[in-house]
Formats: sequence, C-alpha cells, structure tokens
Amino acid sequence: MIQTKLWQGIKTSGKGLLIALTLTIIGVSVALDYLVNPNDGITLPLLVSILGSAGVGVIIIPILQRLKAGQFIREDGPQTHLKKAGTPTMGGVIFLPVALIVPILWSQFDLNVIAVSLVTLSYGLIGLVDDWQILVKKSNKGISPSVKLGLQILASIGFCVWLGLTSPPTITNVPLPFGIVLPLGILYWGLAIFVFTAESNATNLTDGVDGLAAGTCSIAFLGLSAILLTSHPELALFCACFSGACVGFVVHNRNPAKVFMGDTGSLALGGGLAAIGISTQQLFPLLILSGIFFAESLSVIAQVGYYKATKDEKGVGKRLFRMAPLHHHLELSGWSEIKIVGVFYSIACGLAIITFFSL
Repeated sequence: MIQTKLWQGIKTSGKGLLIALTLTIIGVSVALDYLVNPNDGITLPLLVSILGSAGVGVIIIPILQRLKAGQFIREDGPQTHLKKAGTPTMGGVIFLPVALIVPILWSQFDLNVIAVSLVTLSYGLIGLVDDWQILVKKSNKGISPSVKLGLQILASIGFCVWLGLTSPPTITNVPLPFGIVLPLGILYWGLAIFVFTAESNATNLTDGVDGLAAGTCSIAFLGLSAILLTSHPELALFCACFSGACVGFVVHNRNPAKVFMGDTGSLALGGGLAAIGISTQQLFPLLILSGIFFAESLSVIAQVGYYKATKDEKGVGKRLFRMAPLHHHLELSGWSEIKIVGVFYSIACGLAIITFFSL
C-alpha cells in the first residue's frame, strides 16, 4: 500500500519526478564507480554539482525576480502556459557556472576539460544575449535567428580548429557499431559544425515543459560519462558534473517551476553534449542519447514542411501536429506536463541503457 502511494506520488507530482530522477542519477553513478572505474570516482563531484546548483538557485532566483526577468509566454501556445508568465528565465546562470567550474577544478585544470568548458560557455553566452534581448524588447523574440545561427557556427568553428590542431589525424574517423569505422577526413569538420548547431537547437526546442530539458539532459550527460569512464576519464568527470548540475537545477525547475533555464541554459546543454561527442569520437552514441531532442526537432521540421506542402490558394496549410514541438502536441492531446516529463525521462533512461550495452 505504501509502495503504491509512493509510485502514485512519483507519477503525479513534479517533486516525485525530481526524487526519482535524483535517486536514478546518483544510483547509476555509484554503480559505475563500483563496477567500471573504482579508482577515479564520479559520484562525489556529481553530488557536489547537485548541491552547488541547488544552492546557487536559492541565491539567484530572488535576484532574477528583482530584475523582473520574467518569461514572456507565446499567446498561440498551450493556454495552460499563460499562468507561467512572469516566472524568471535565464536560469542557465544557476547551473552553468557550477557545471563548468567544478570539473575544471576537480580535473586540476585539464586542457581538454577547459576547451570543452569554453565552447559550452560560448553557447551559454549566445543564449544569454538572446534571453536579455527578449527581456529588453518585452516579447518572445530575441536576436534574429540568422545572427544566433551565425554565432553558433562561429563558436563551433573555433572549437574544431583547436581540436584539429591538438588531435591525431584519426580524430576524423567515426566509429560505428559492429567494428565499422567511417573515415571522413576533412568532411568530419563539416559534420562537427552541423552536430553543434543541431544539438544546441534541439535541446533548445526541448525546453518547453517544467523540468523536461534539464532532466533529459542530465540522463544524456550521465550516459556519455558512463561510456567515457575508461577512455576519457577527465571528460567523463565533466559529463558527470553537468549531469549533477542539471539535477540541482530541476530542484527549482520542476513543476511548478520557480525558474526557467532560457536559451542561456538550453543552448549550453546542447553545445556541451556536442563538444563531448565530437572530441571523443562518440557521435553515434550521442545520436542515440539525443533521441528525444532530435524527435522534438523533427516534429518542428515536419510541421513546417507539411504546412508549406499543403497550402491552398489562400496560402493556408494543414498541420501535421496540433502544435510543435512534440511535447506541445502531447499537451494539447490531453497529456499533463507531469506525464510528458515522466514518459520522456523513462525514454531517456532507456536510450542510455541501449547506448551503454550496445558498445
């Protein structure tokens, strides 16, 4: 009876989902330390990142409220979201410093960790400028899409130049399942730039329901950490700290959210995932781990494409989904935010398990 009530609480409340996510992340981290890499554990820095991010949120959220950094809600979005207007945004400033500073210090200023941190920070700064413009203009439109995309490409090129100068020629090989290796040569760098822009925009689109982007990214980062524990322990540490910082942010971002991450956080999350996948030649595992993010992106692409393809003489087309991205379609189909987040967390965990045992 007690177990049934506990499970019902997990399924029907943001607090329950937070508890389930936290226990899962910590439990998996402890298991990885015990089974895979007992010498250089990731659990302690992960715990520090959880507590650090949750603690910083207590300090930063009131400051954001005093700055009136409230989110502007789309009027054409789900009507249930209108009550969220005024909730502070730019919450990426809560977890991003923790997610970057802890692994840099813990790794004793490892060069690879610093490089990945810098490109992740650059994506966060792009998002910060966008969020700030939204607040200044008092609308949901920040910097122009072309400017944002150009800045993202510029940041990715800078990272790729550094990676090309400091890595062996084999960095351009892409390992695939069944021992297949795809030697891309110079084409690898074009793929890398695409991965940066696609991943960052995919996580940005996923940030539309309380706790969704931060929780699923926490699972994806821990999945990457598990893969890299023996081959790139310093970057496994980076991923673990990011995973923990995301969990700490969910403390404040769970339903009902006290703060939204904004582009400051969502672009940085995608940039960090991309940087790890590219620099460690783990693009195929990254693709699997990012299944939810790319499903969200594909729903937007399909919606726009279908609308344009079905335009009538009046220029009005049909919609494939009730609303895109996918999580909004599910909301308008009757799913609660809690159900969406719970299902997406479960799918993210399944993708992480598939990724880990398929390598």
